[in-house]
Amino acid sequence: MTQASRMATDENSAARAGEPVAVVENSQGRSPVLLICEHASNRLPARYGTLGLGPAELESHIAWDPGALGVAQGLSRLLDAPLIHATVSRLVLDLNREPSAPDSIWTLSERTTIPGNLDLDDAERETRVREVYEAFHGAVDALAEARKAAGQLRAVVSVHSFTPVYRDVPRPWHIGLIYNRDERYARHVEAGLAGDPALIVGMNEPYSPADRVFHTLERHAERRGLAPLMIEIRNDLIRTQDGQASWANRLAPLLREGARTL
Repeated sequence: MTQASRMATDENSAARAGEPVAVVENSQGRSPVLLICEHASNRLPARYGTLGLGPAELESHIAWDPGALGVAQGLSRLLDAPLIHATVSRLVLDLNREPSAPDSIWTLSERTTIPGNLDLDDAERETRVREVYEAFHGAVDALAEARKAAGQLRAVVSVHSFTPVYRDVPRPWHIGLIYNRDERYARHVEAGLAGDPALIVGMNEPYSPADRVFHTLERHAERRGLAPLMIEIRNDLIRTQDGQASWANRLAPLLREGARTL
């Protein structure tokens, strides 16, 4: 078992129900791309109950990124790339936020109040940061450092999905490619997707680093001098296994070819 796998398995006190906070798949993959899926799960560890939410809310996009994990797992297989994904809902703590940020623990997501996150004291916040944020990102750090030291890492790609309508405003994009200062990987994928005239591709849409959604890639790619790319796919397109497989098959060759140019 690799160091990263041990961390993902052992540093799991947040789960308190036998599941780790982070799971590593294909840790020995040969691709120079590391895949991350921070919002892979809507699971709430037992200690949090339902956070005062109903089943429909816990299945909605406020709790996770529907379909993102299936796409990430498809990419992992097609690219032979390692993947690390979370097993805890972002309602407990958003792993793609600096833990000191006000929206690291949401009290209001879109128009939904999260009762179980109201009026948290410092001790509870510190517990969530330690047991969820530090455990997950510590596992990513270990995996990234090991692969970089072995000369096996050139890029980090985080896989997400977005809701088709946000605050009553339709979002026309099928996919968004989010990038910061280093545009190389995003532009390569954009060029490949341009071959389909029916596809609406958003560059830094529906989010951009200005929305503070680039934290994971800042920490694990930019600080190591690696090429970052955040992929956002509209979640109605990847609700099914067929949709997830279709998008993984579409993106894998572009990611593979792009990684060769880095």
